[in-house]
Amino acid sequence: MEKIDVTGLPAATPSGAICAVAGQAGRETQRWAERYGRLFSAKPFDPTLYNTVCLCTAFSAPWATSDELQLTNRTAVWGFGVDWRIDYVATSRAEVDDVVAGCLAVADGEPPADDDLMLSLADIRDGLAESPAFPALLPAWRDQLARFLHAMAHEWDWRSAGKRPTLAEYLDNSDNFGFSFAFLSQWISASPPPGEADIAAIQAASWAAQRAGRLINDIGSYERDVEWGDLNALLLDVGRDEIDRHVAELTGRFREVVVPLREDHPRLAYYLERQIDFCIGFYGETDYWGTL
Repeated sequence: MEKIDVTGLPAATPSGAICAVAGQAGRETQRWAERYGRLFSAKPFDPTLYNTVCLCTAFSAPWATSDELQLTNRTAVWGFGVDWRIDYVATSRAEVDDVVAGCLAVADGEPPADDDLMLSLADIRDGLAESPAFPALLPAWRDQLARFLHAMAHEWDWRSAGKRPTLAEYLDNSDNFGFSFAFLSQWISASPPPGEADIAAIQAASWAAQRAGRLINDIGSYERDVEWGDLNALLLDVGRDEIDRHVAELTGRFREVVVPLREDHPRLAYYLERQIDFCIGFYGETDYWGTL
């Protein structure tokens, strides 16, 4: 008779409840994206992308409902839209600059242009504005959006020039991963208004997680990045052993930075930790994007 070792297996009942939330969220997020079909109708935005994004947030915040994760999921998918527009649609620096300027104008409260990337961002902004924490976190949200967009533009410059940055340069541009910008939607929607000291500490933990996540992502997306002509840490004349060492160091550094947050901000701290742990498992097997 076959014997199965169940030691360490996740409990099925809570896992089922989390997957139920993710399933509800996946449907809602896809319906939302369909309102902006000029952007999200591209082939790589397949149903699996929406579902796996929502699985990530649901497992990261197992206490949350689908409604409570709604803006986080929309923001994460919107980040894929930026990636698509800048990395794969833009054919000139002027087009990249238009994307950056248009999105920052929306962040500053201006009416969006007739462009689904800007219109969907305005929708997210207006949803976040209903949260009590939004006024206190608006400067951080705007700043992190700018960091994300400018990092994406910087990566476009590298690719356009055929330049391979050093690993240090690549990691310094980790805002292009979009992790910290998506996290701000969770922070704004799920927390009371923070003080300035709290903002600095939580952002530091988010940035530390983002640097680790940048490399964890690259391990999982290597084959797709080669096929699509994208940048990847493993394409920078750096061996897998060195990347694994950097992942271990960056993950360890993040875990040290996040510890002090557990007492006053336990849900945000555990959300960040679980995001990293989910990414380690997820990118060990697959990637979010569909096929070209």
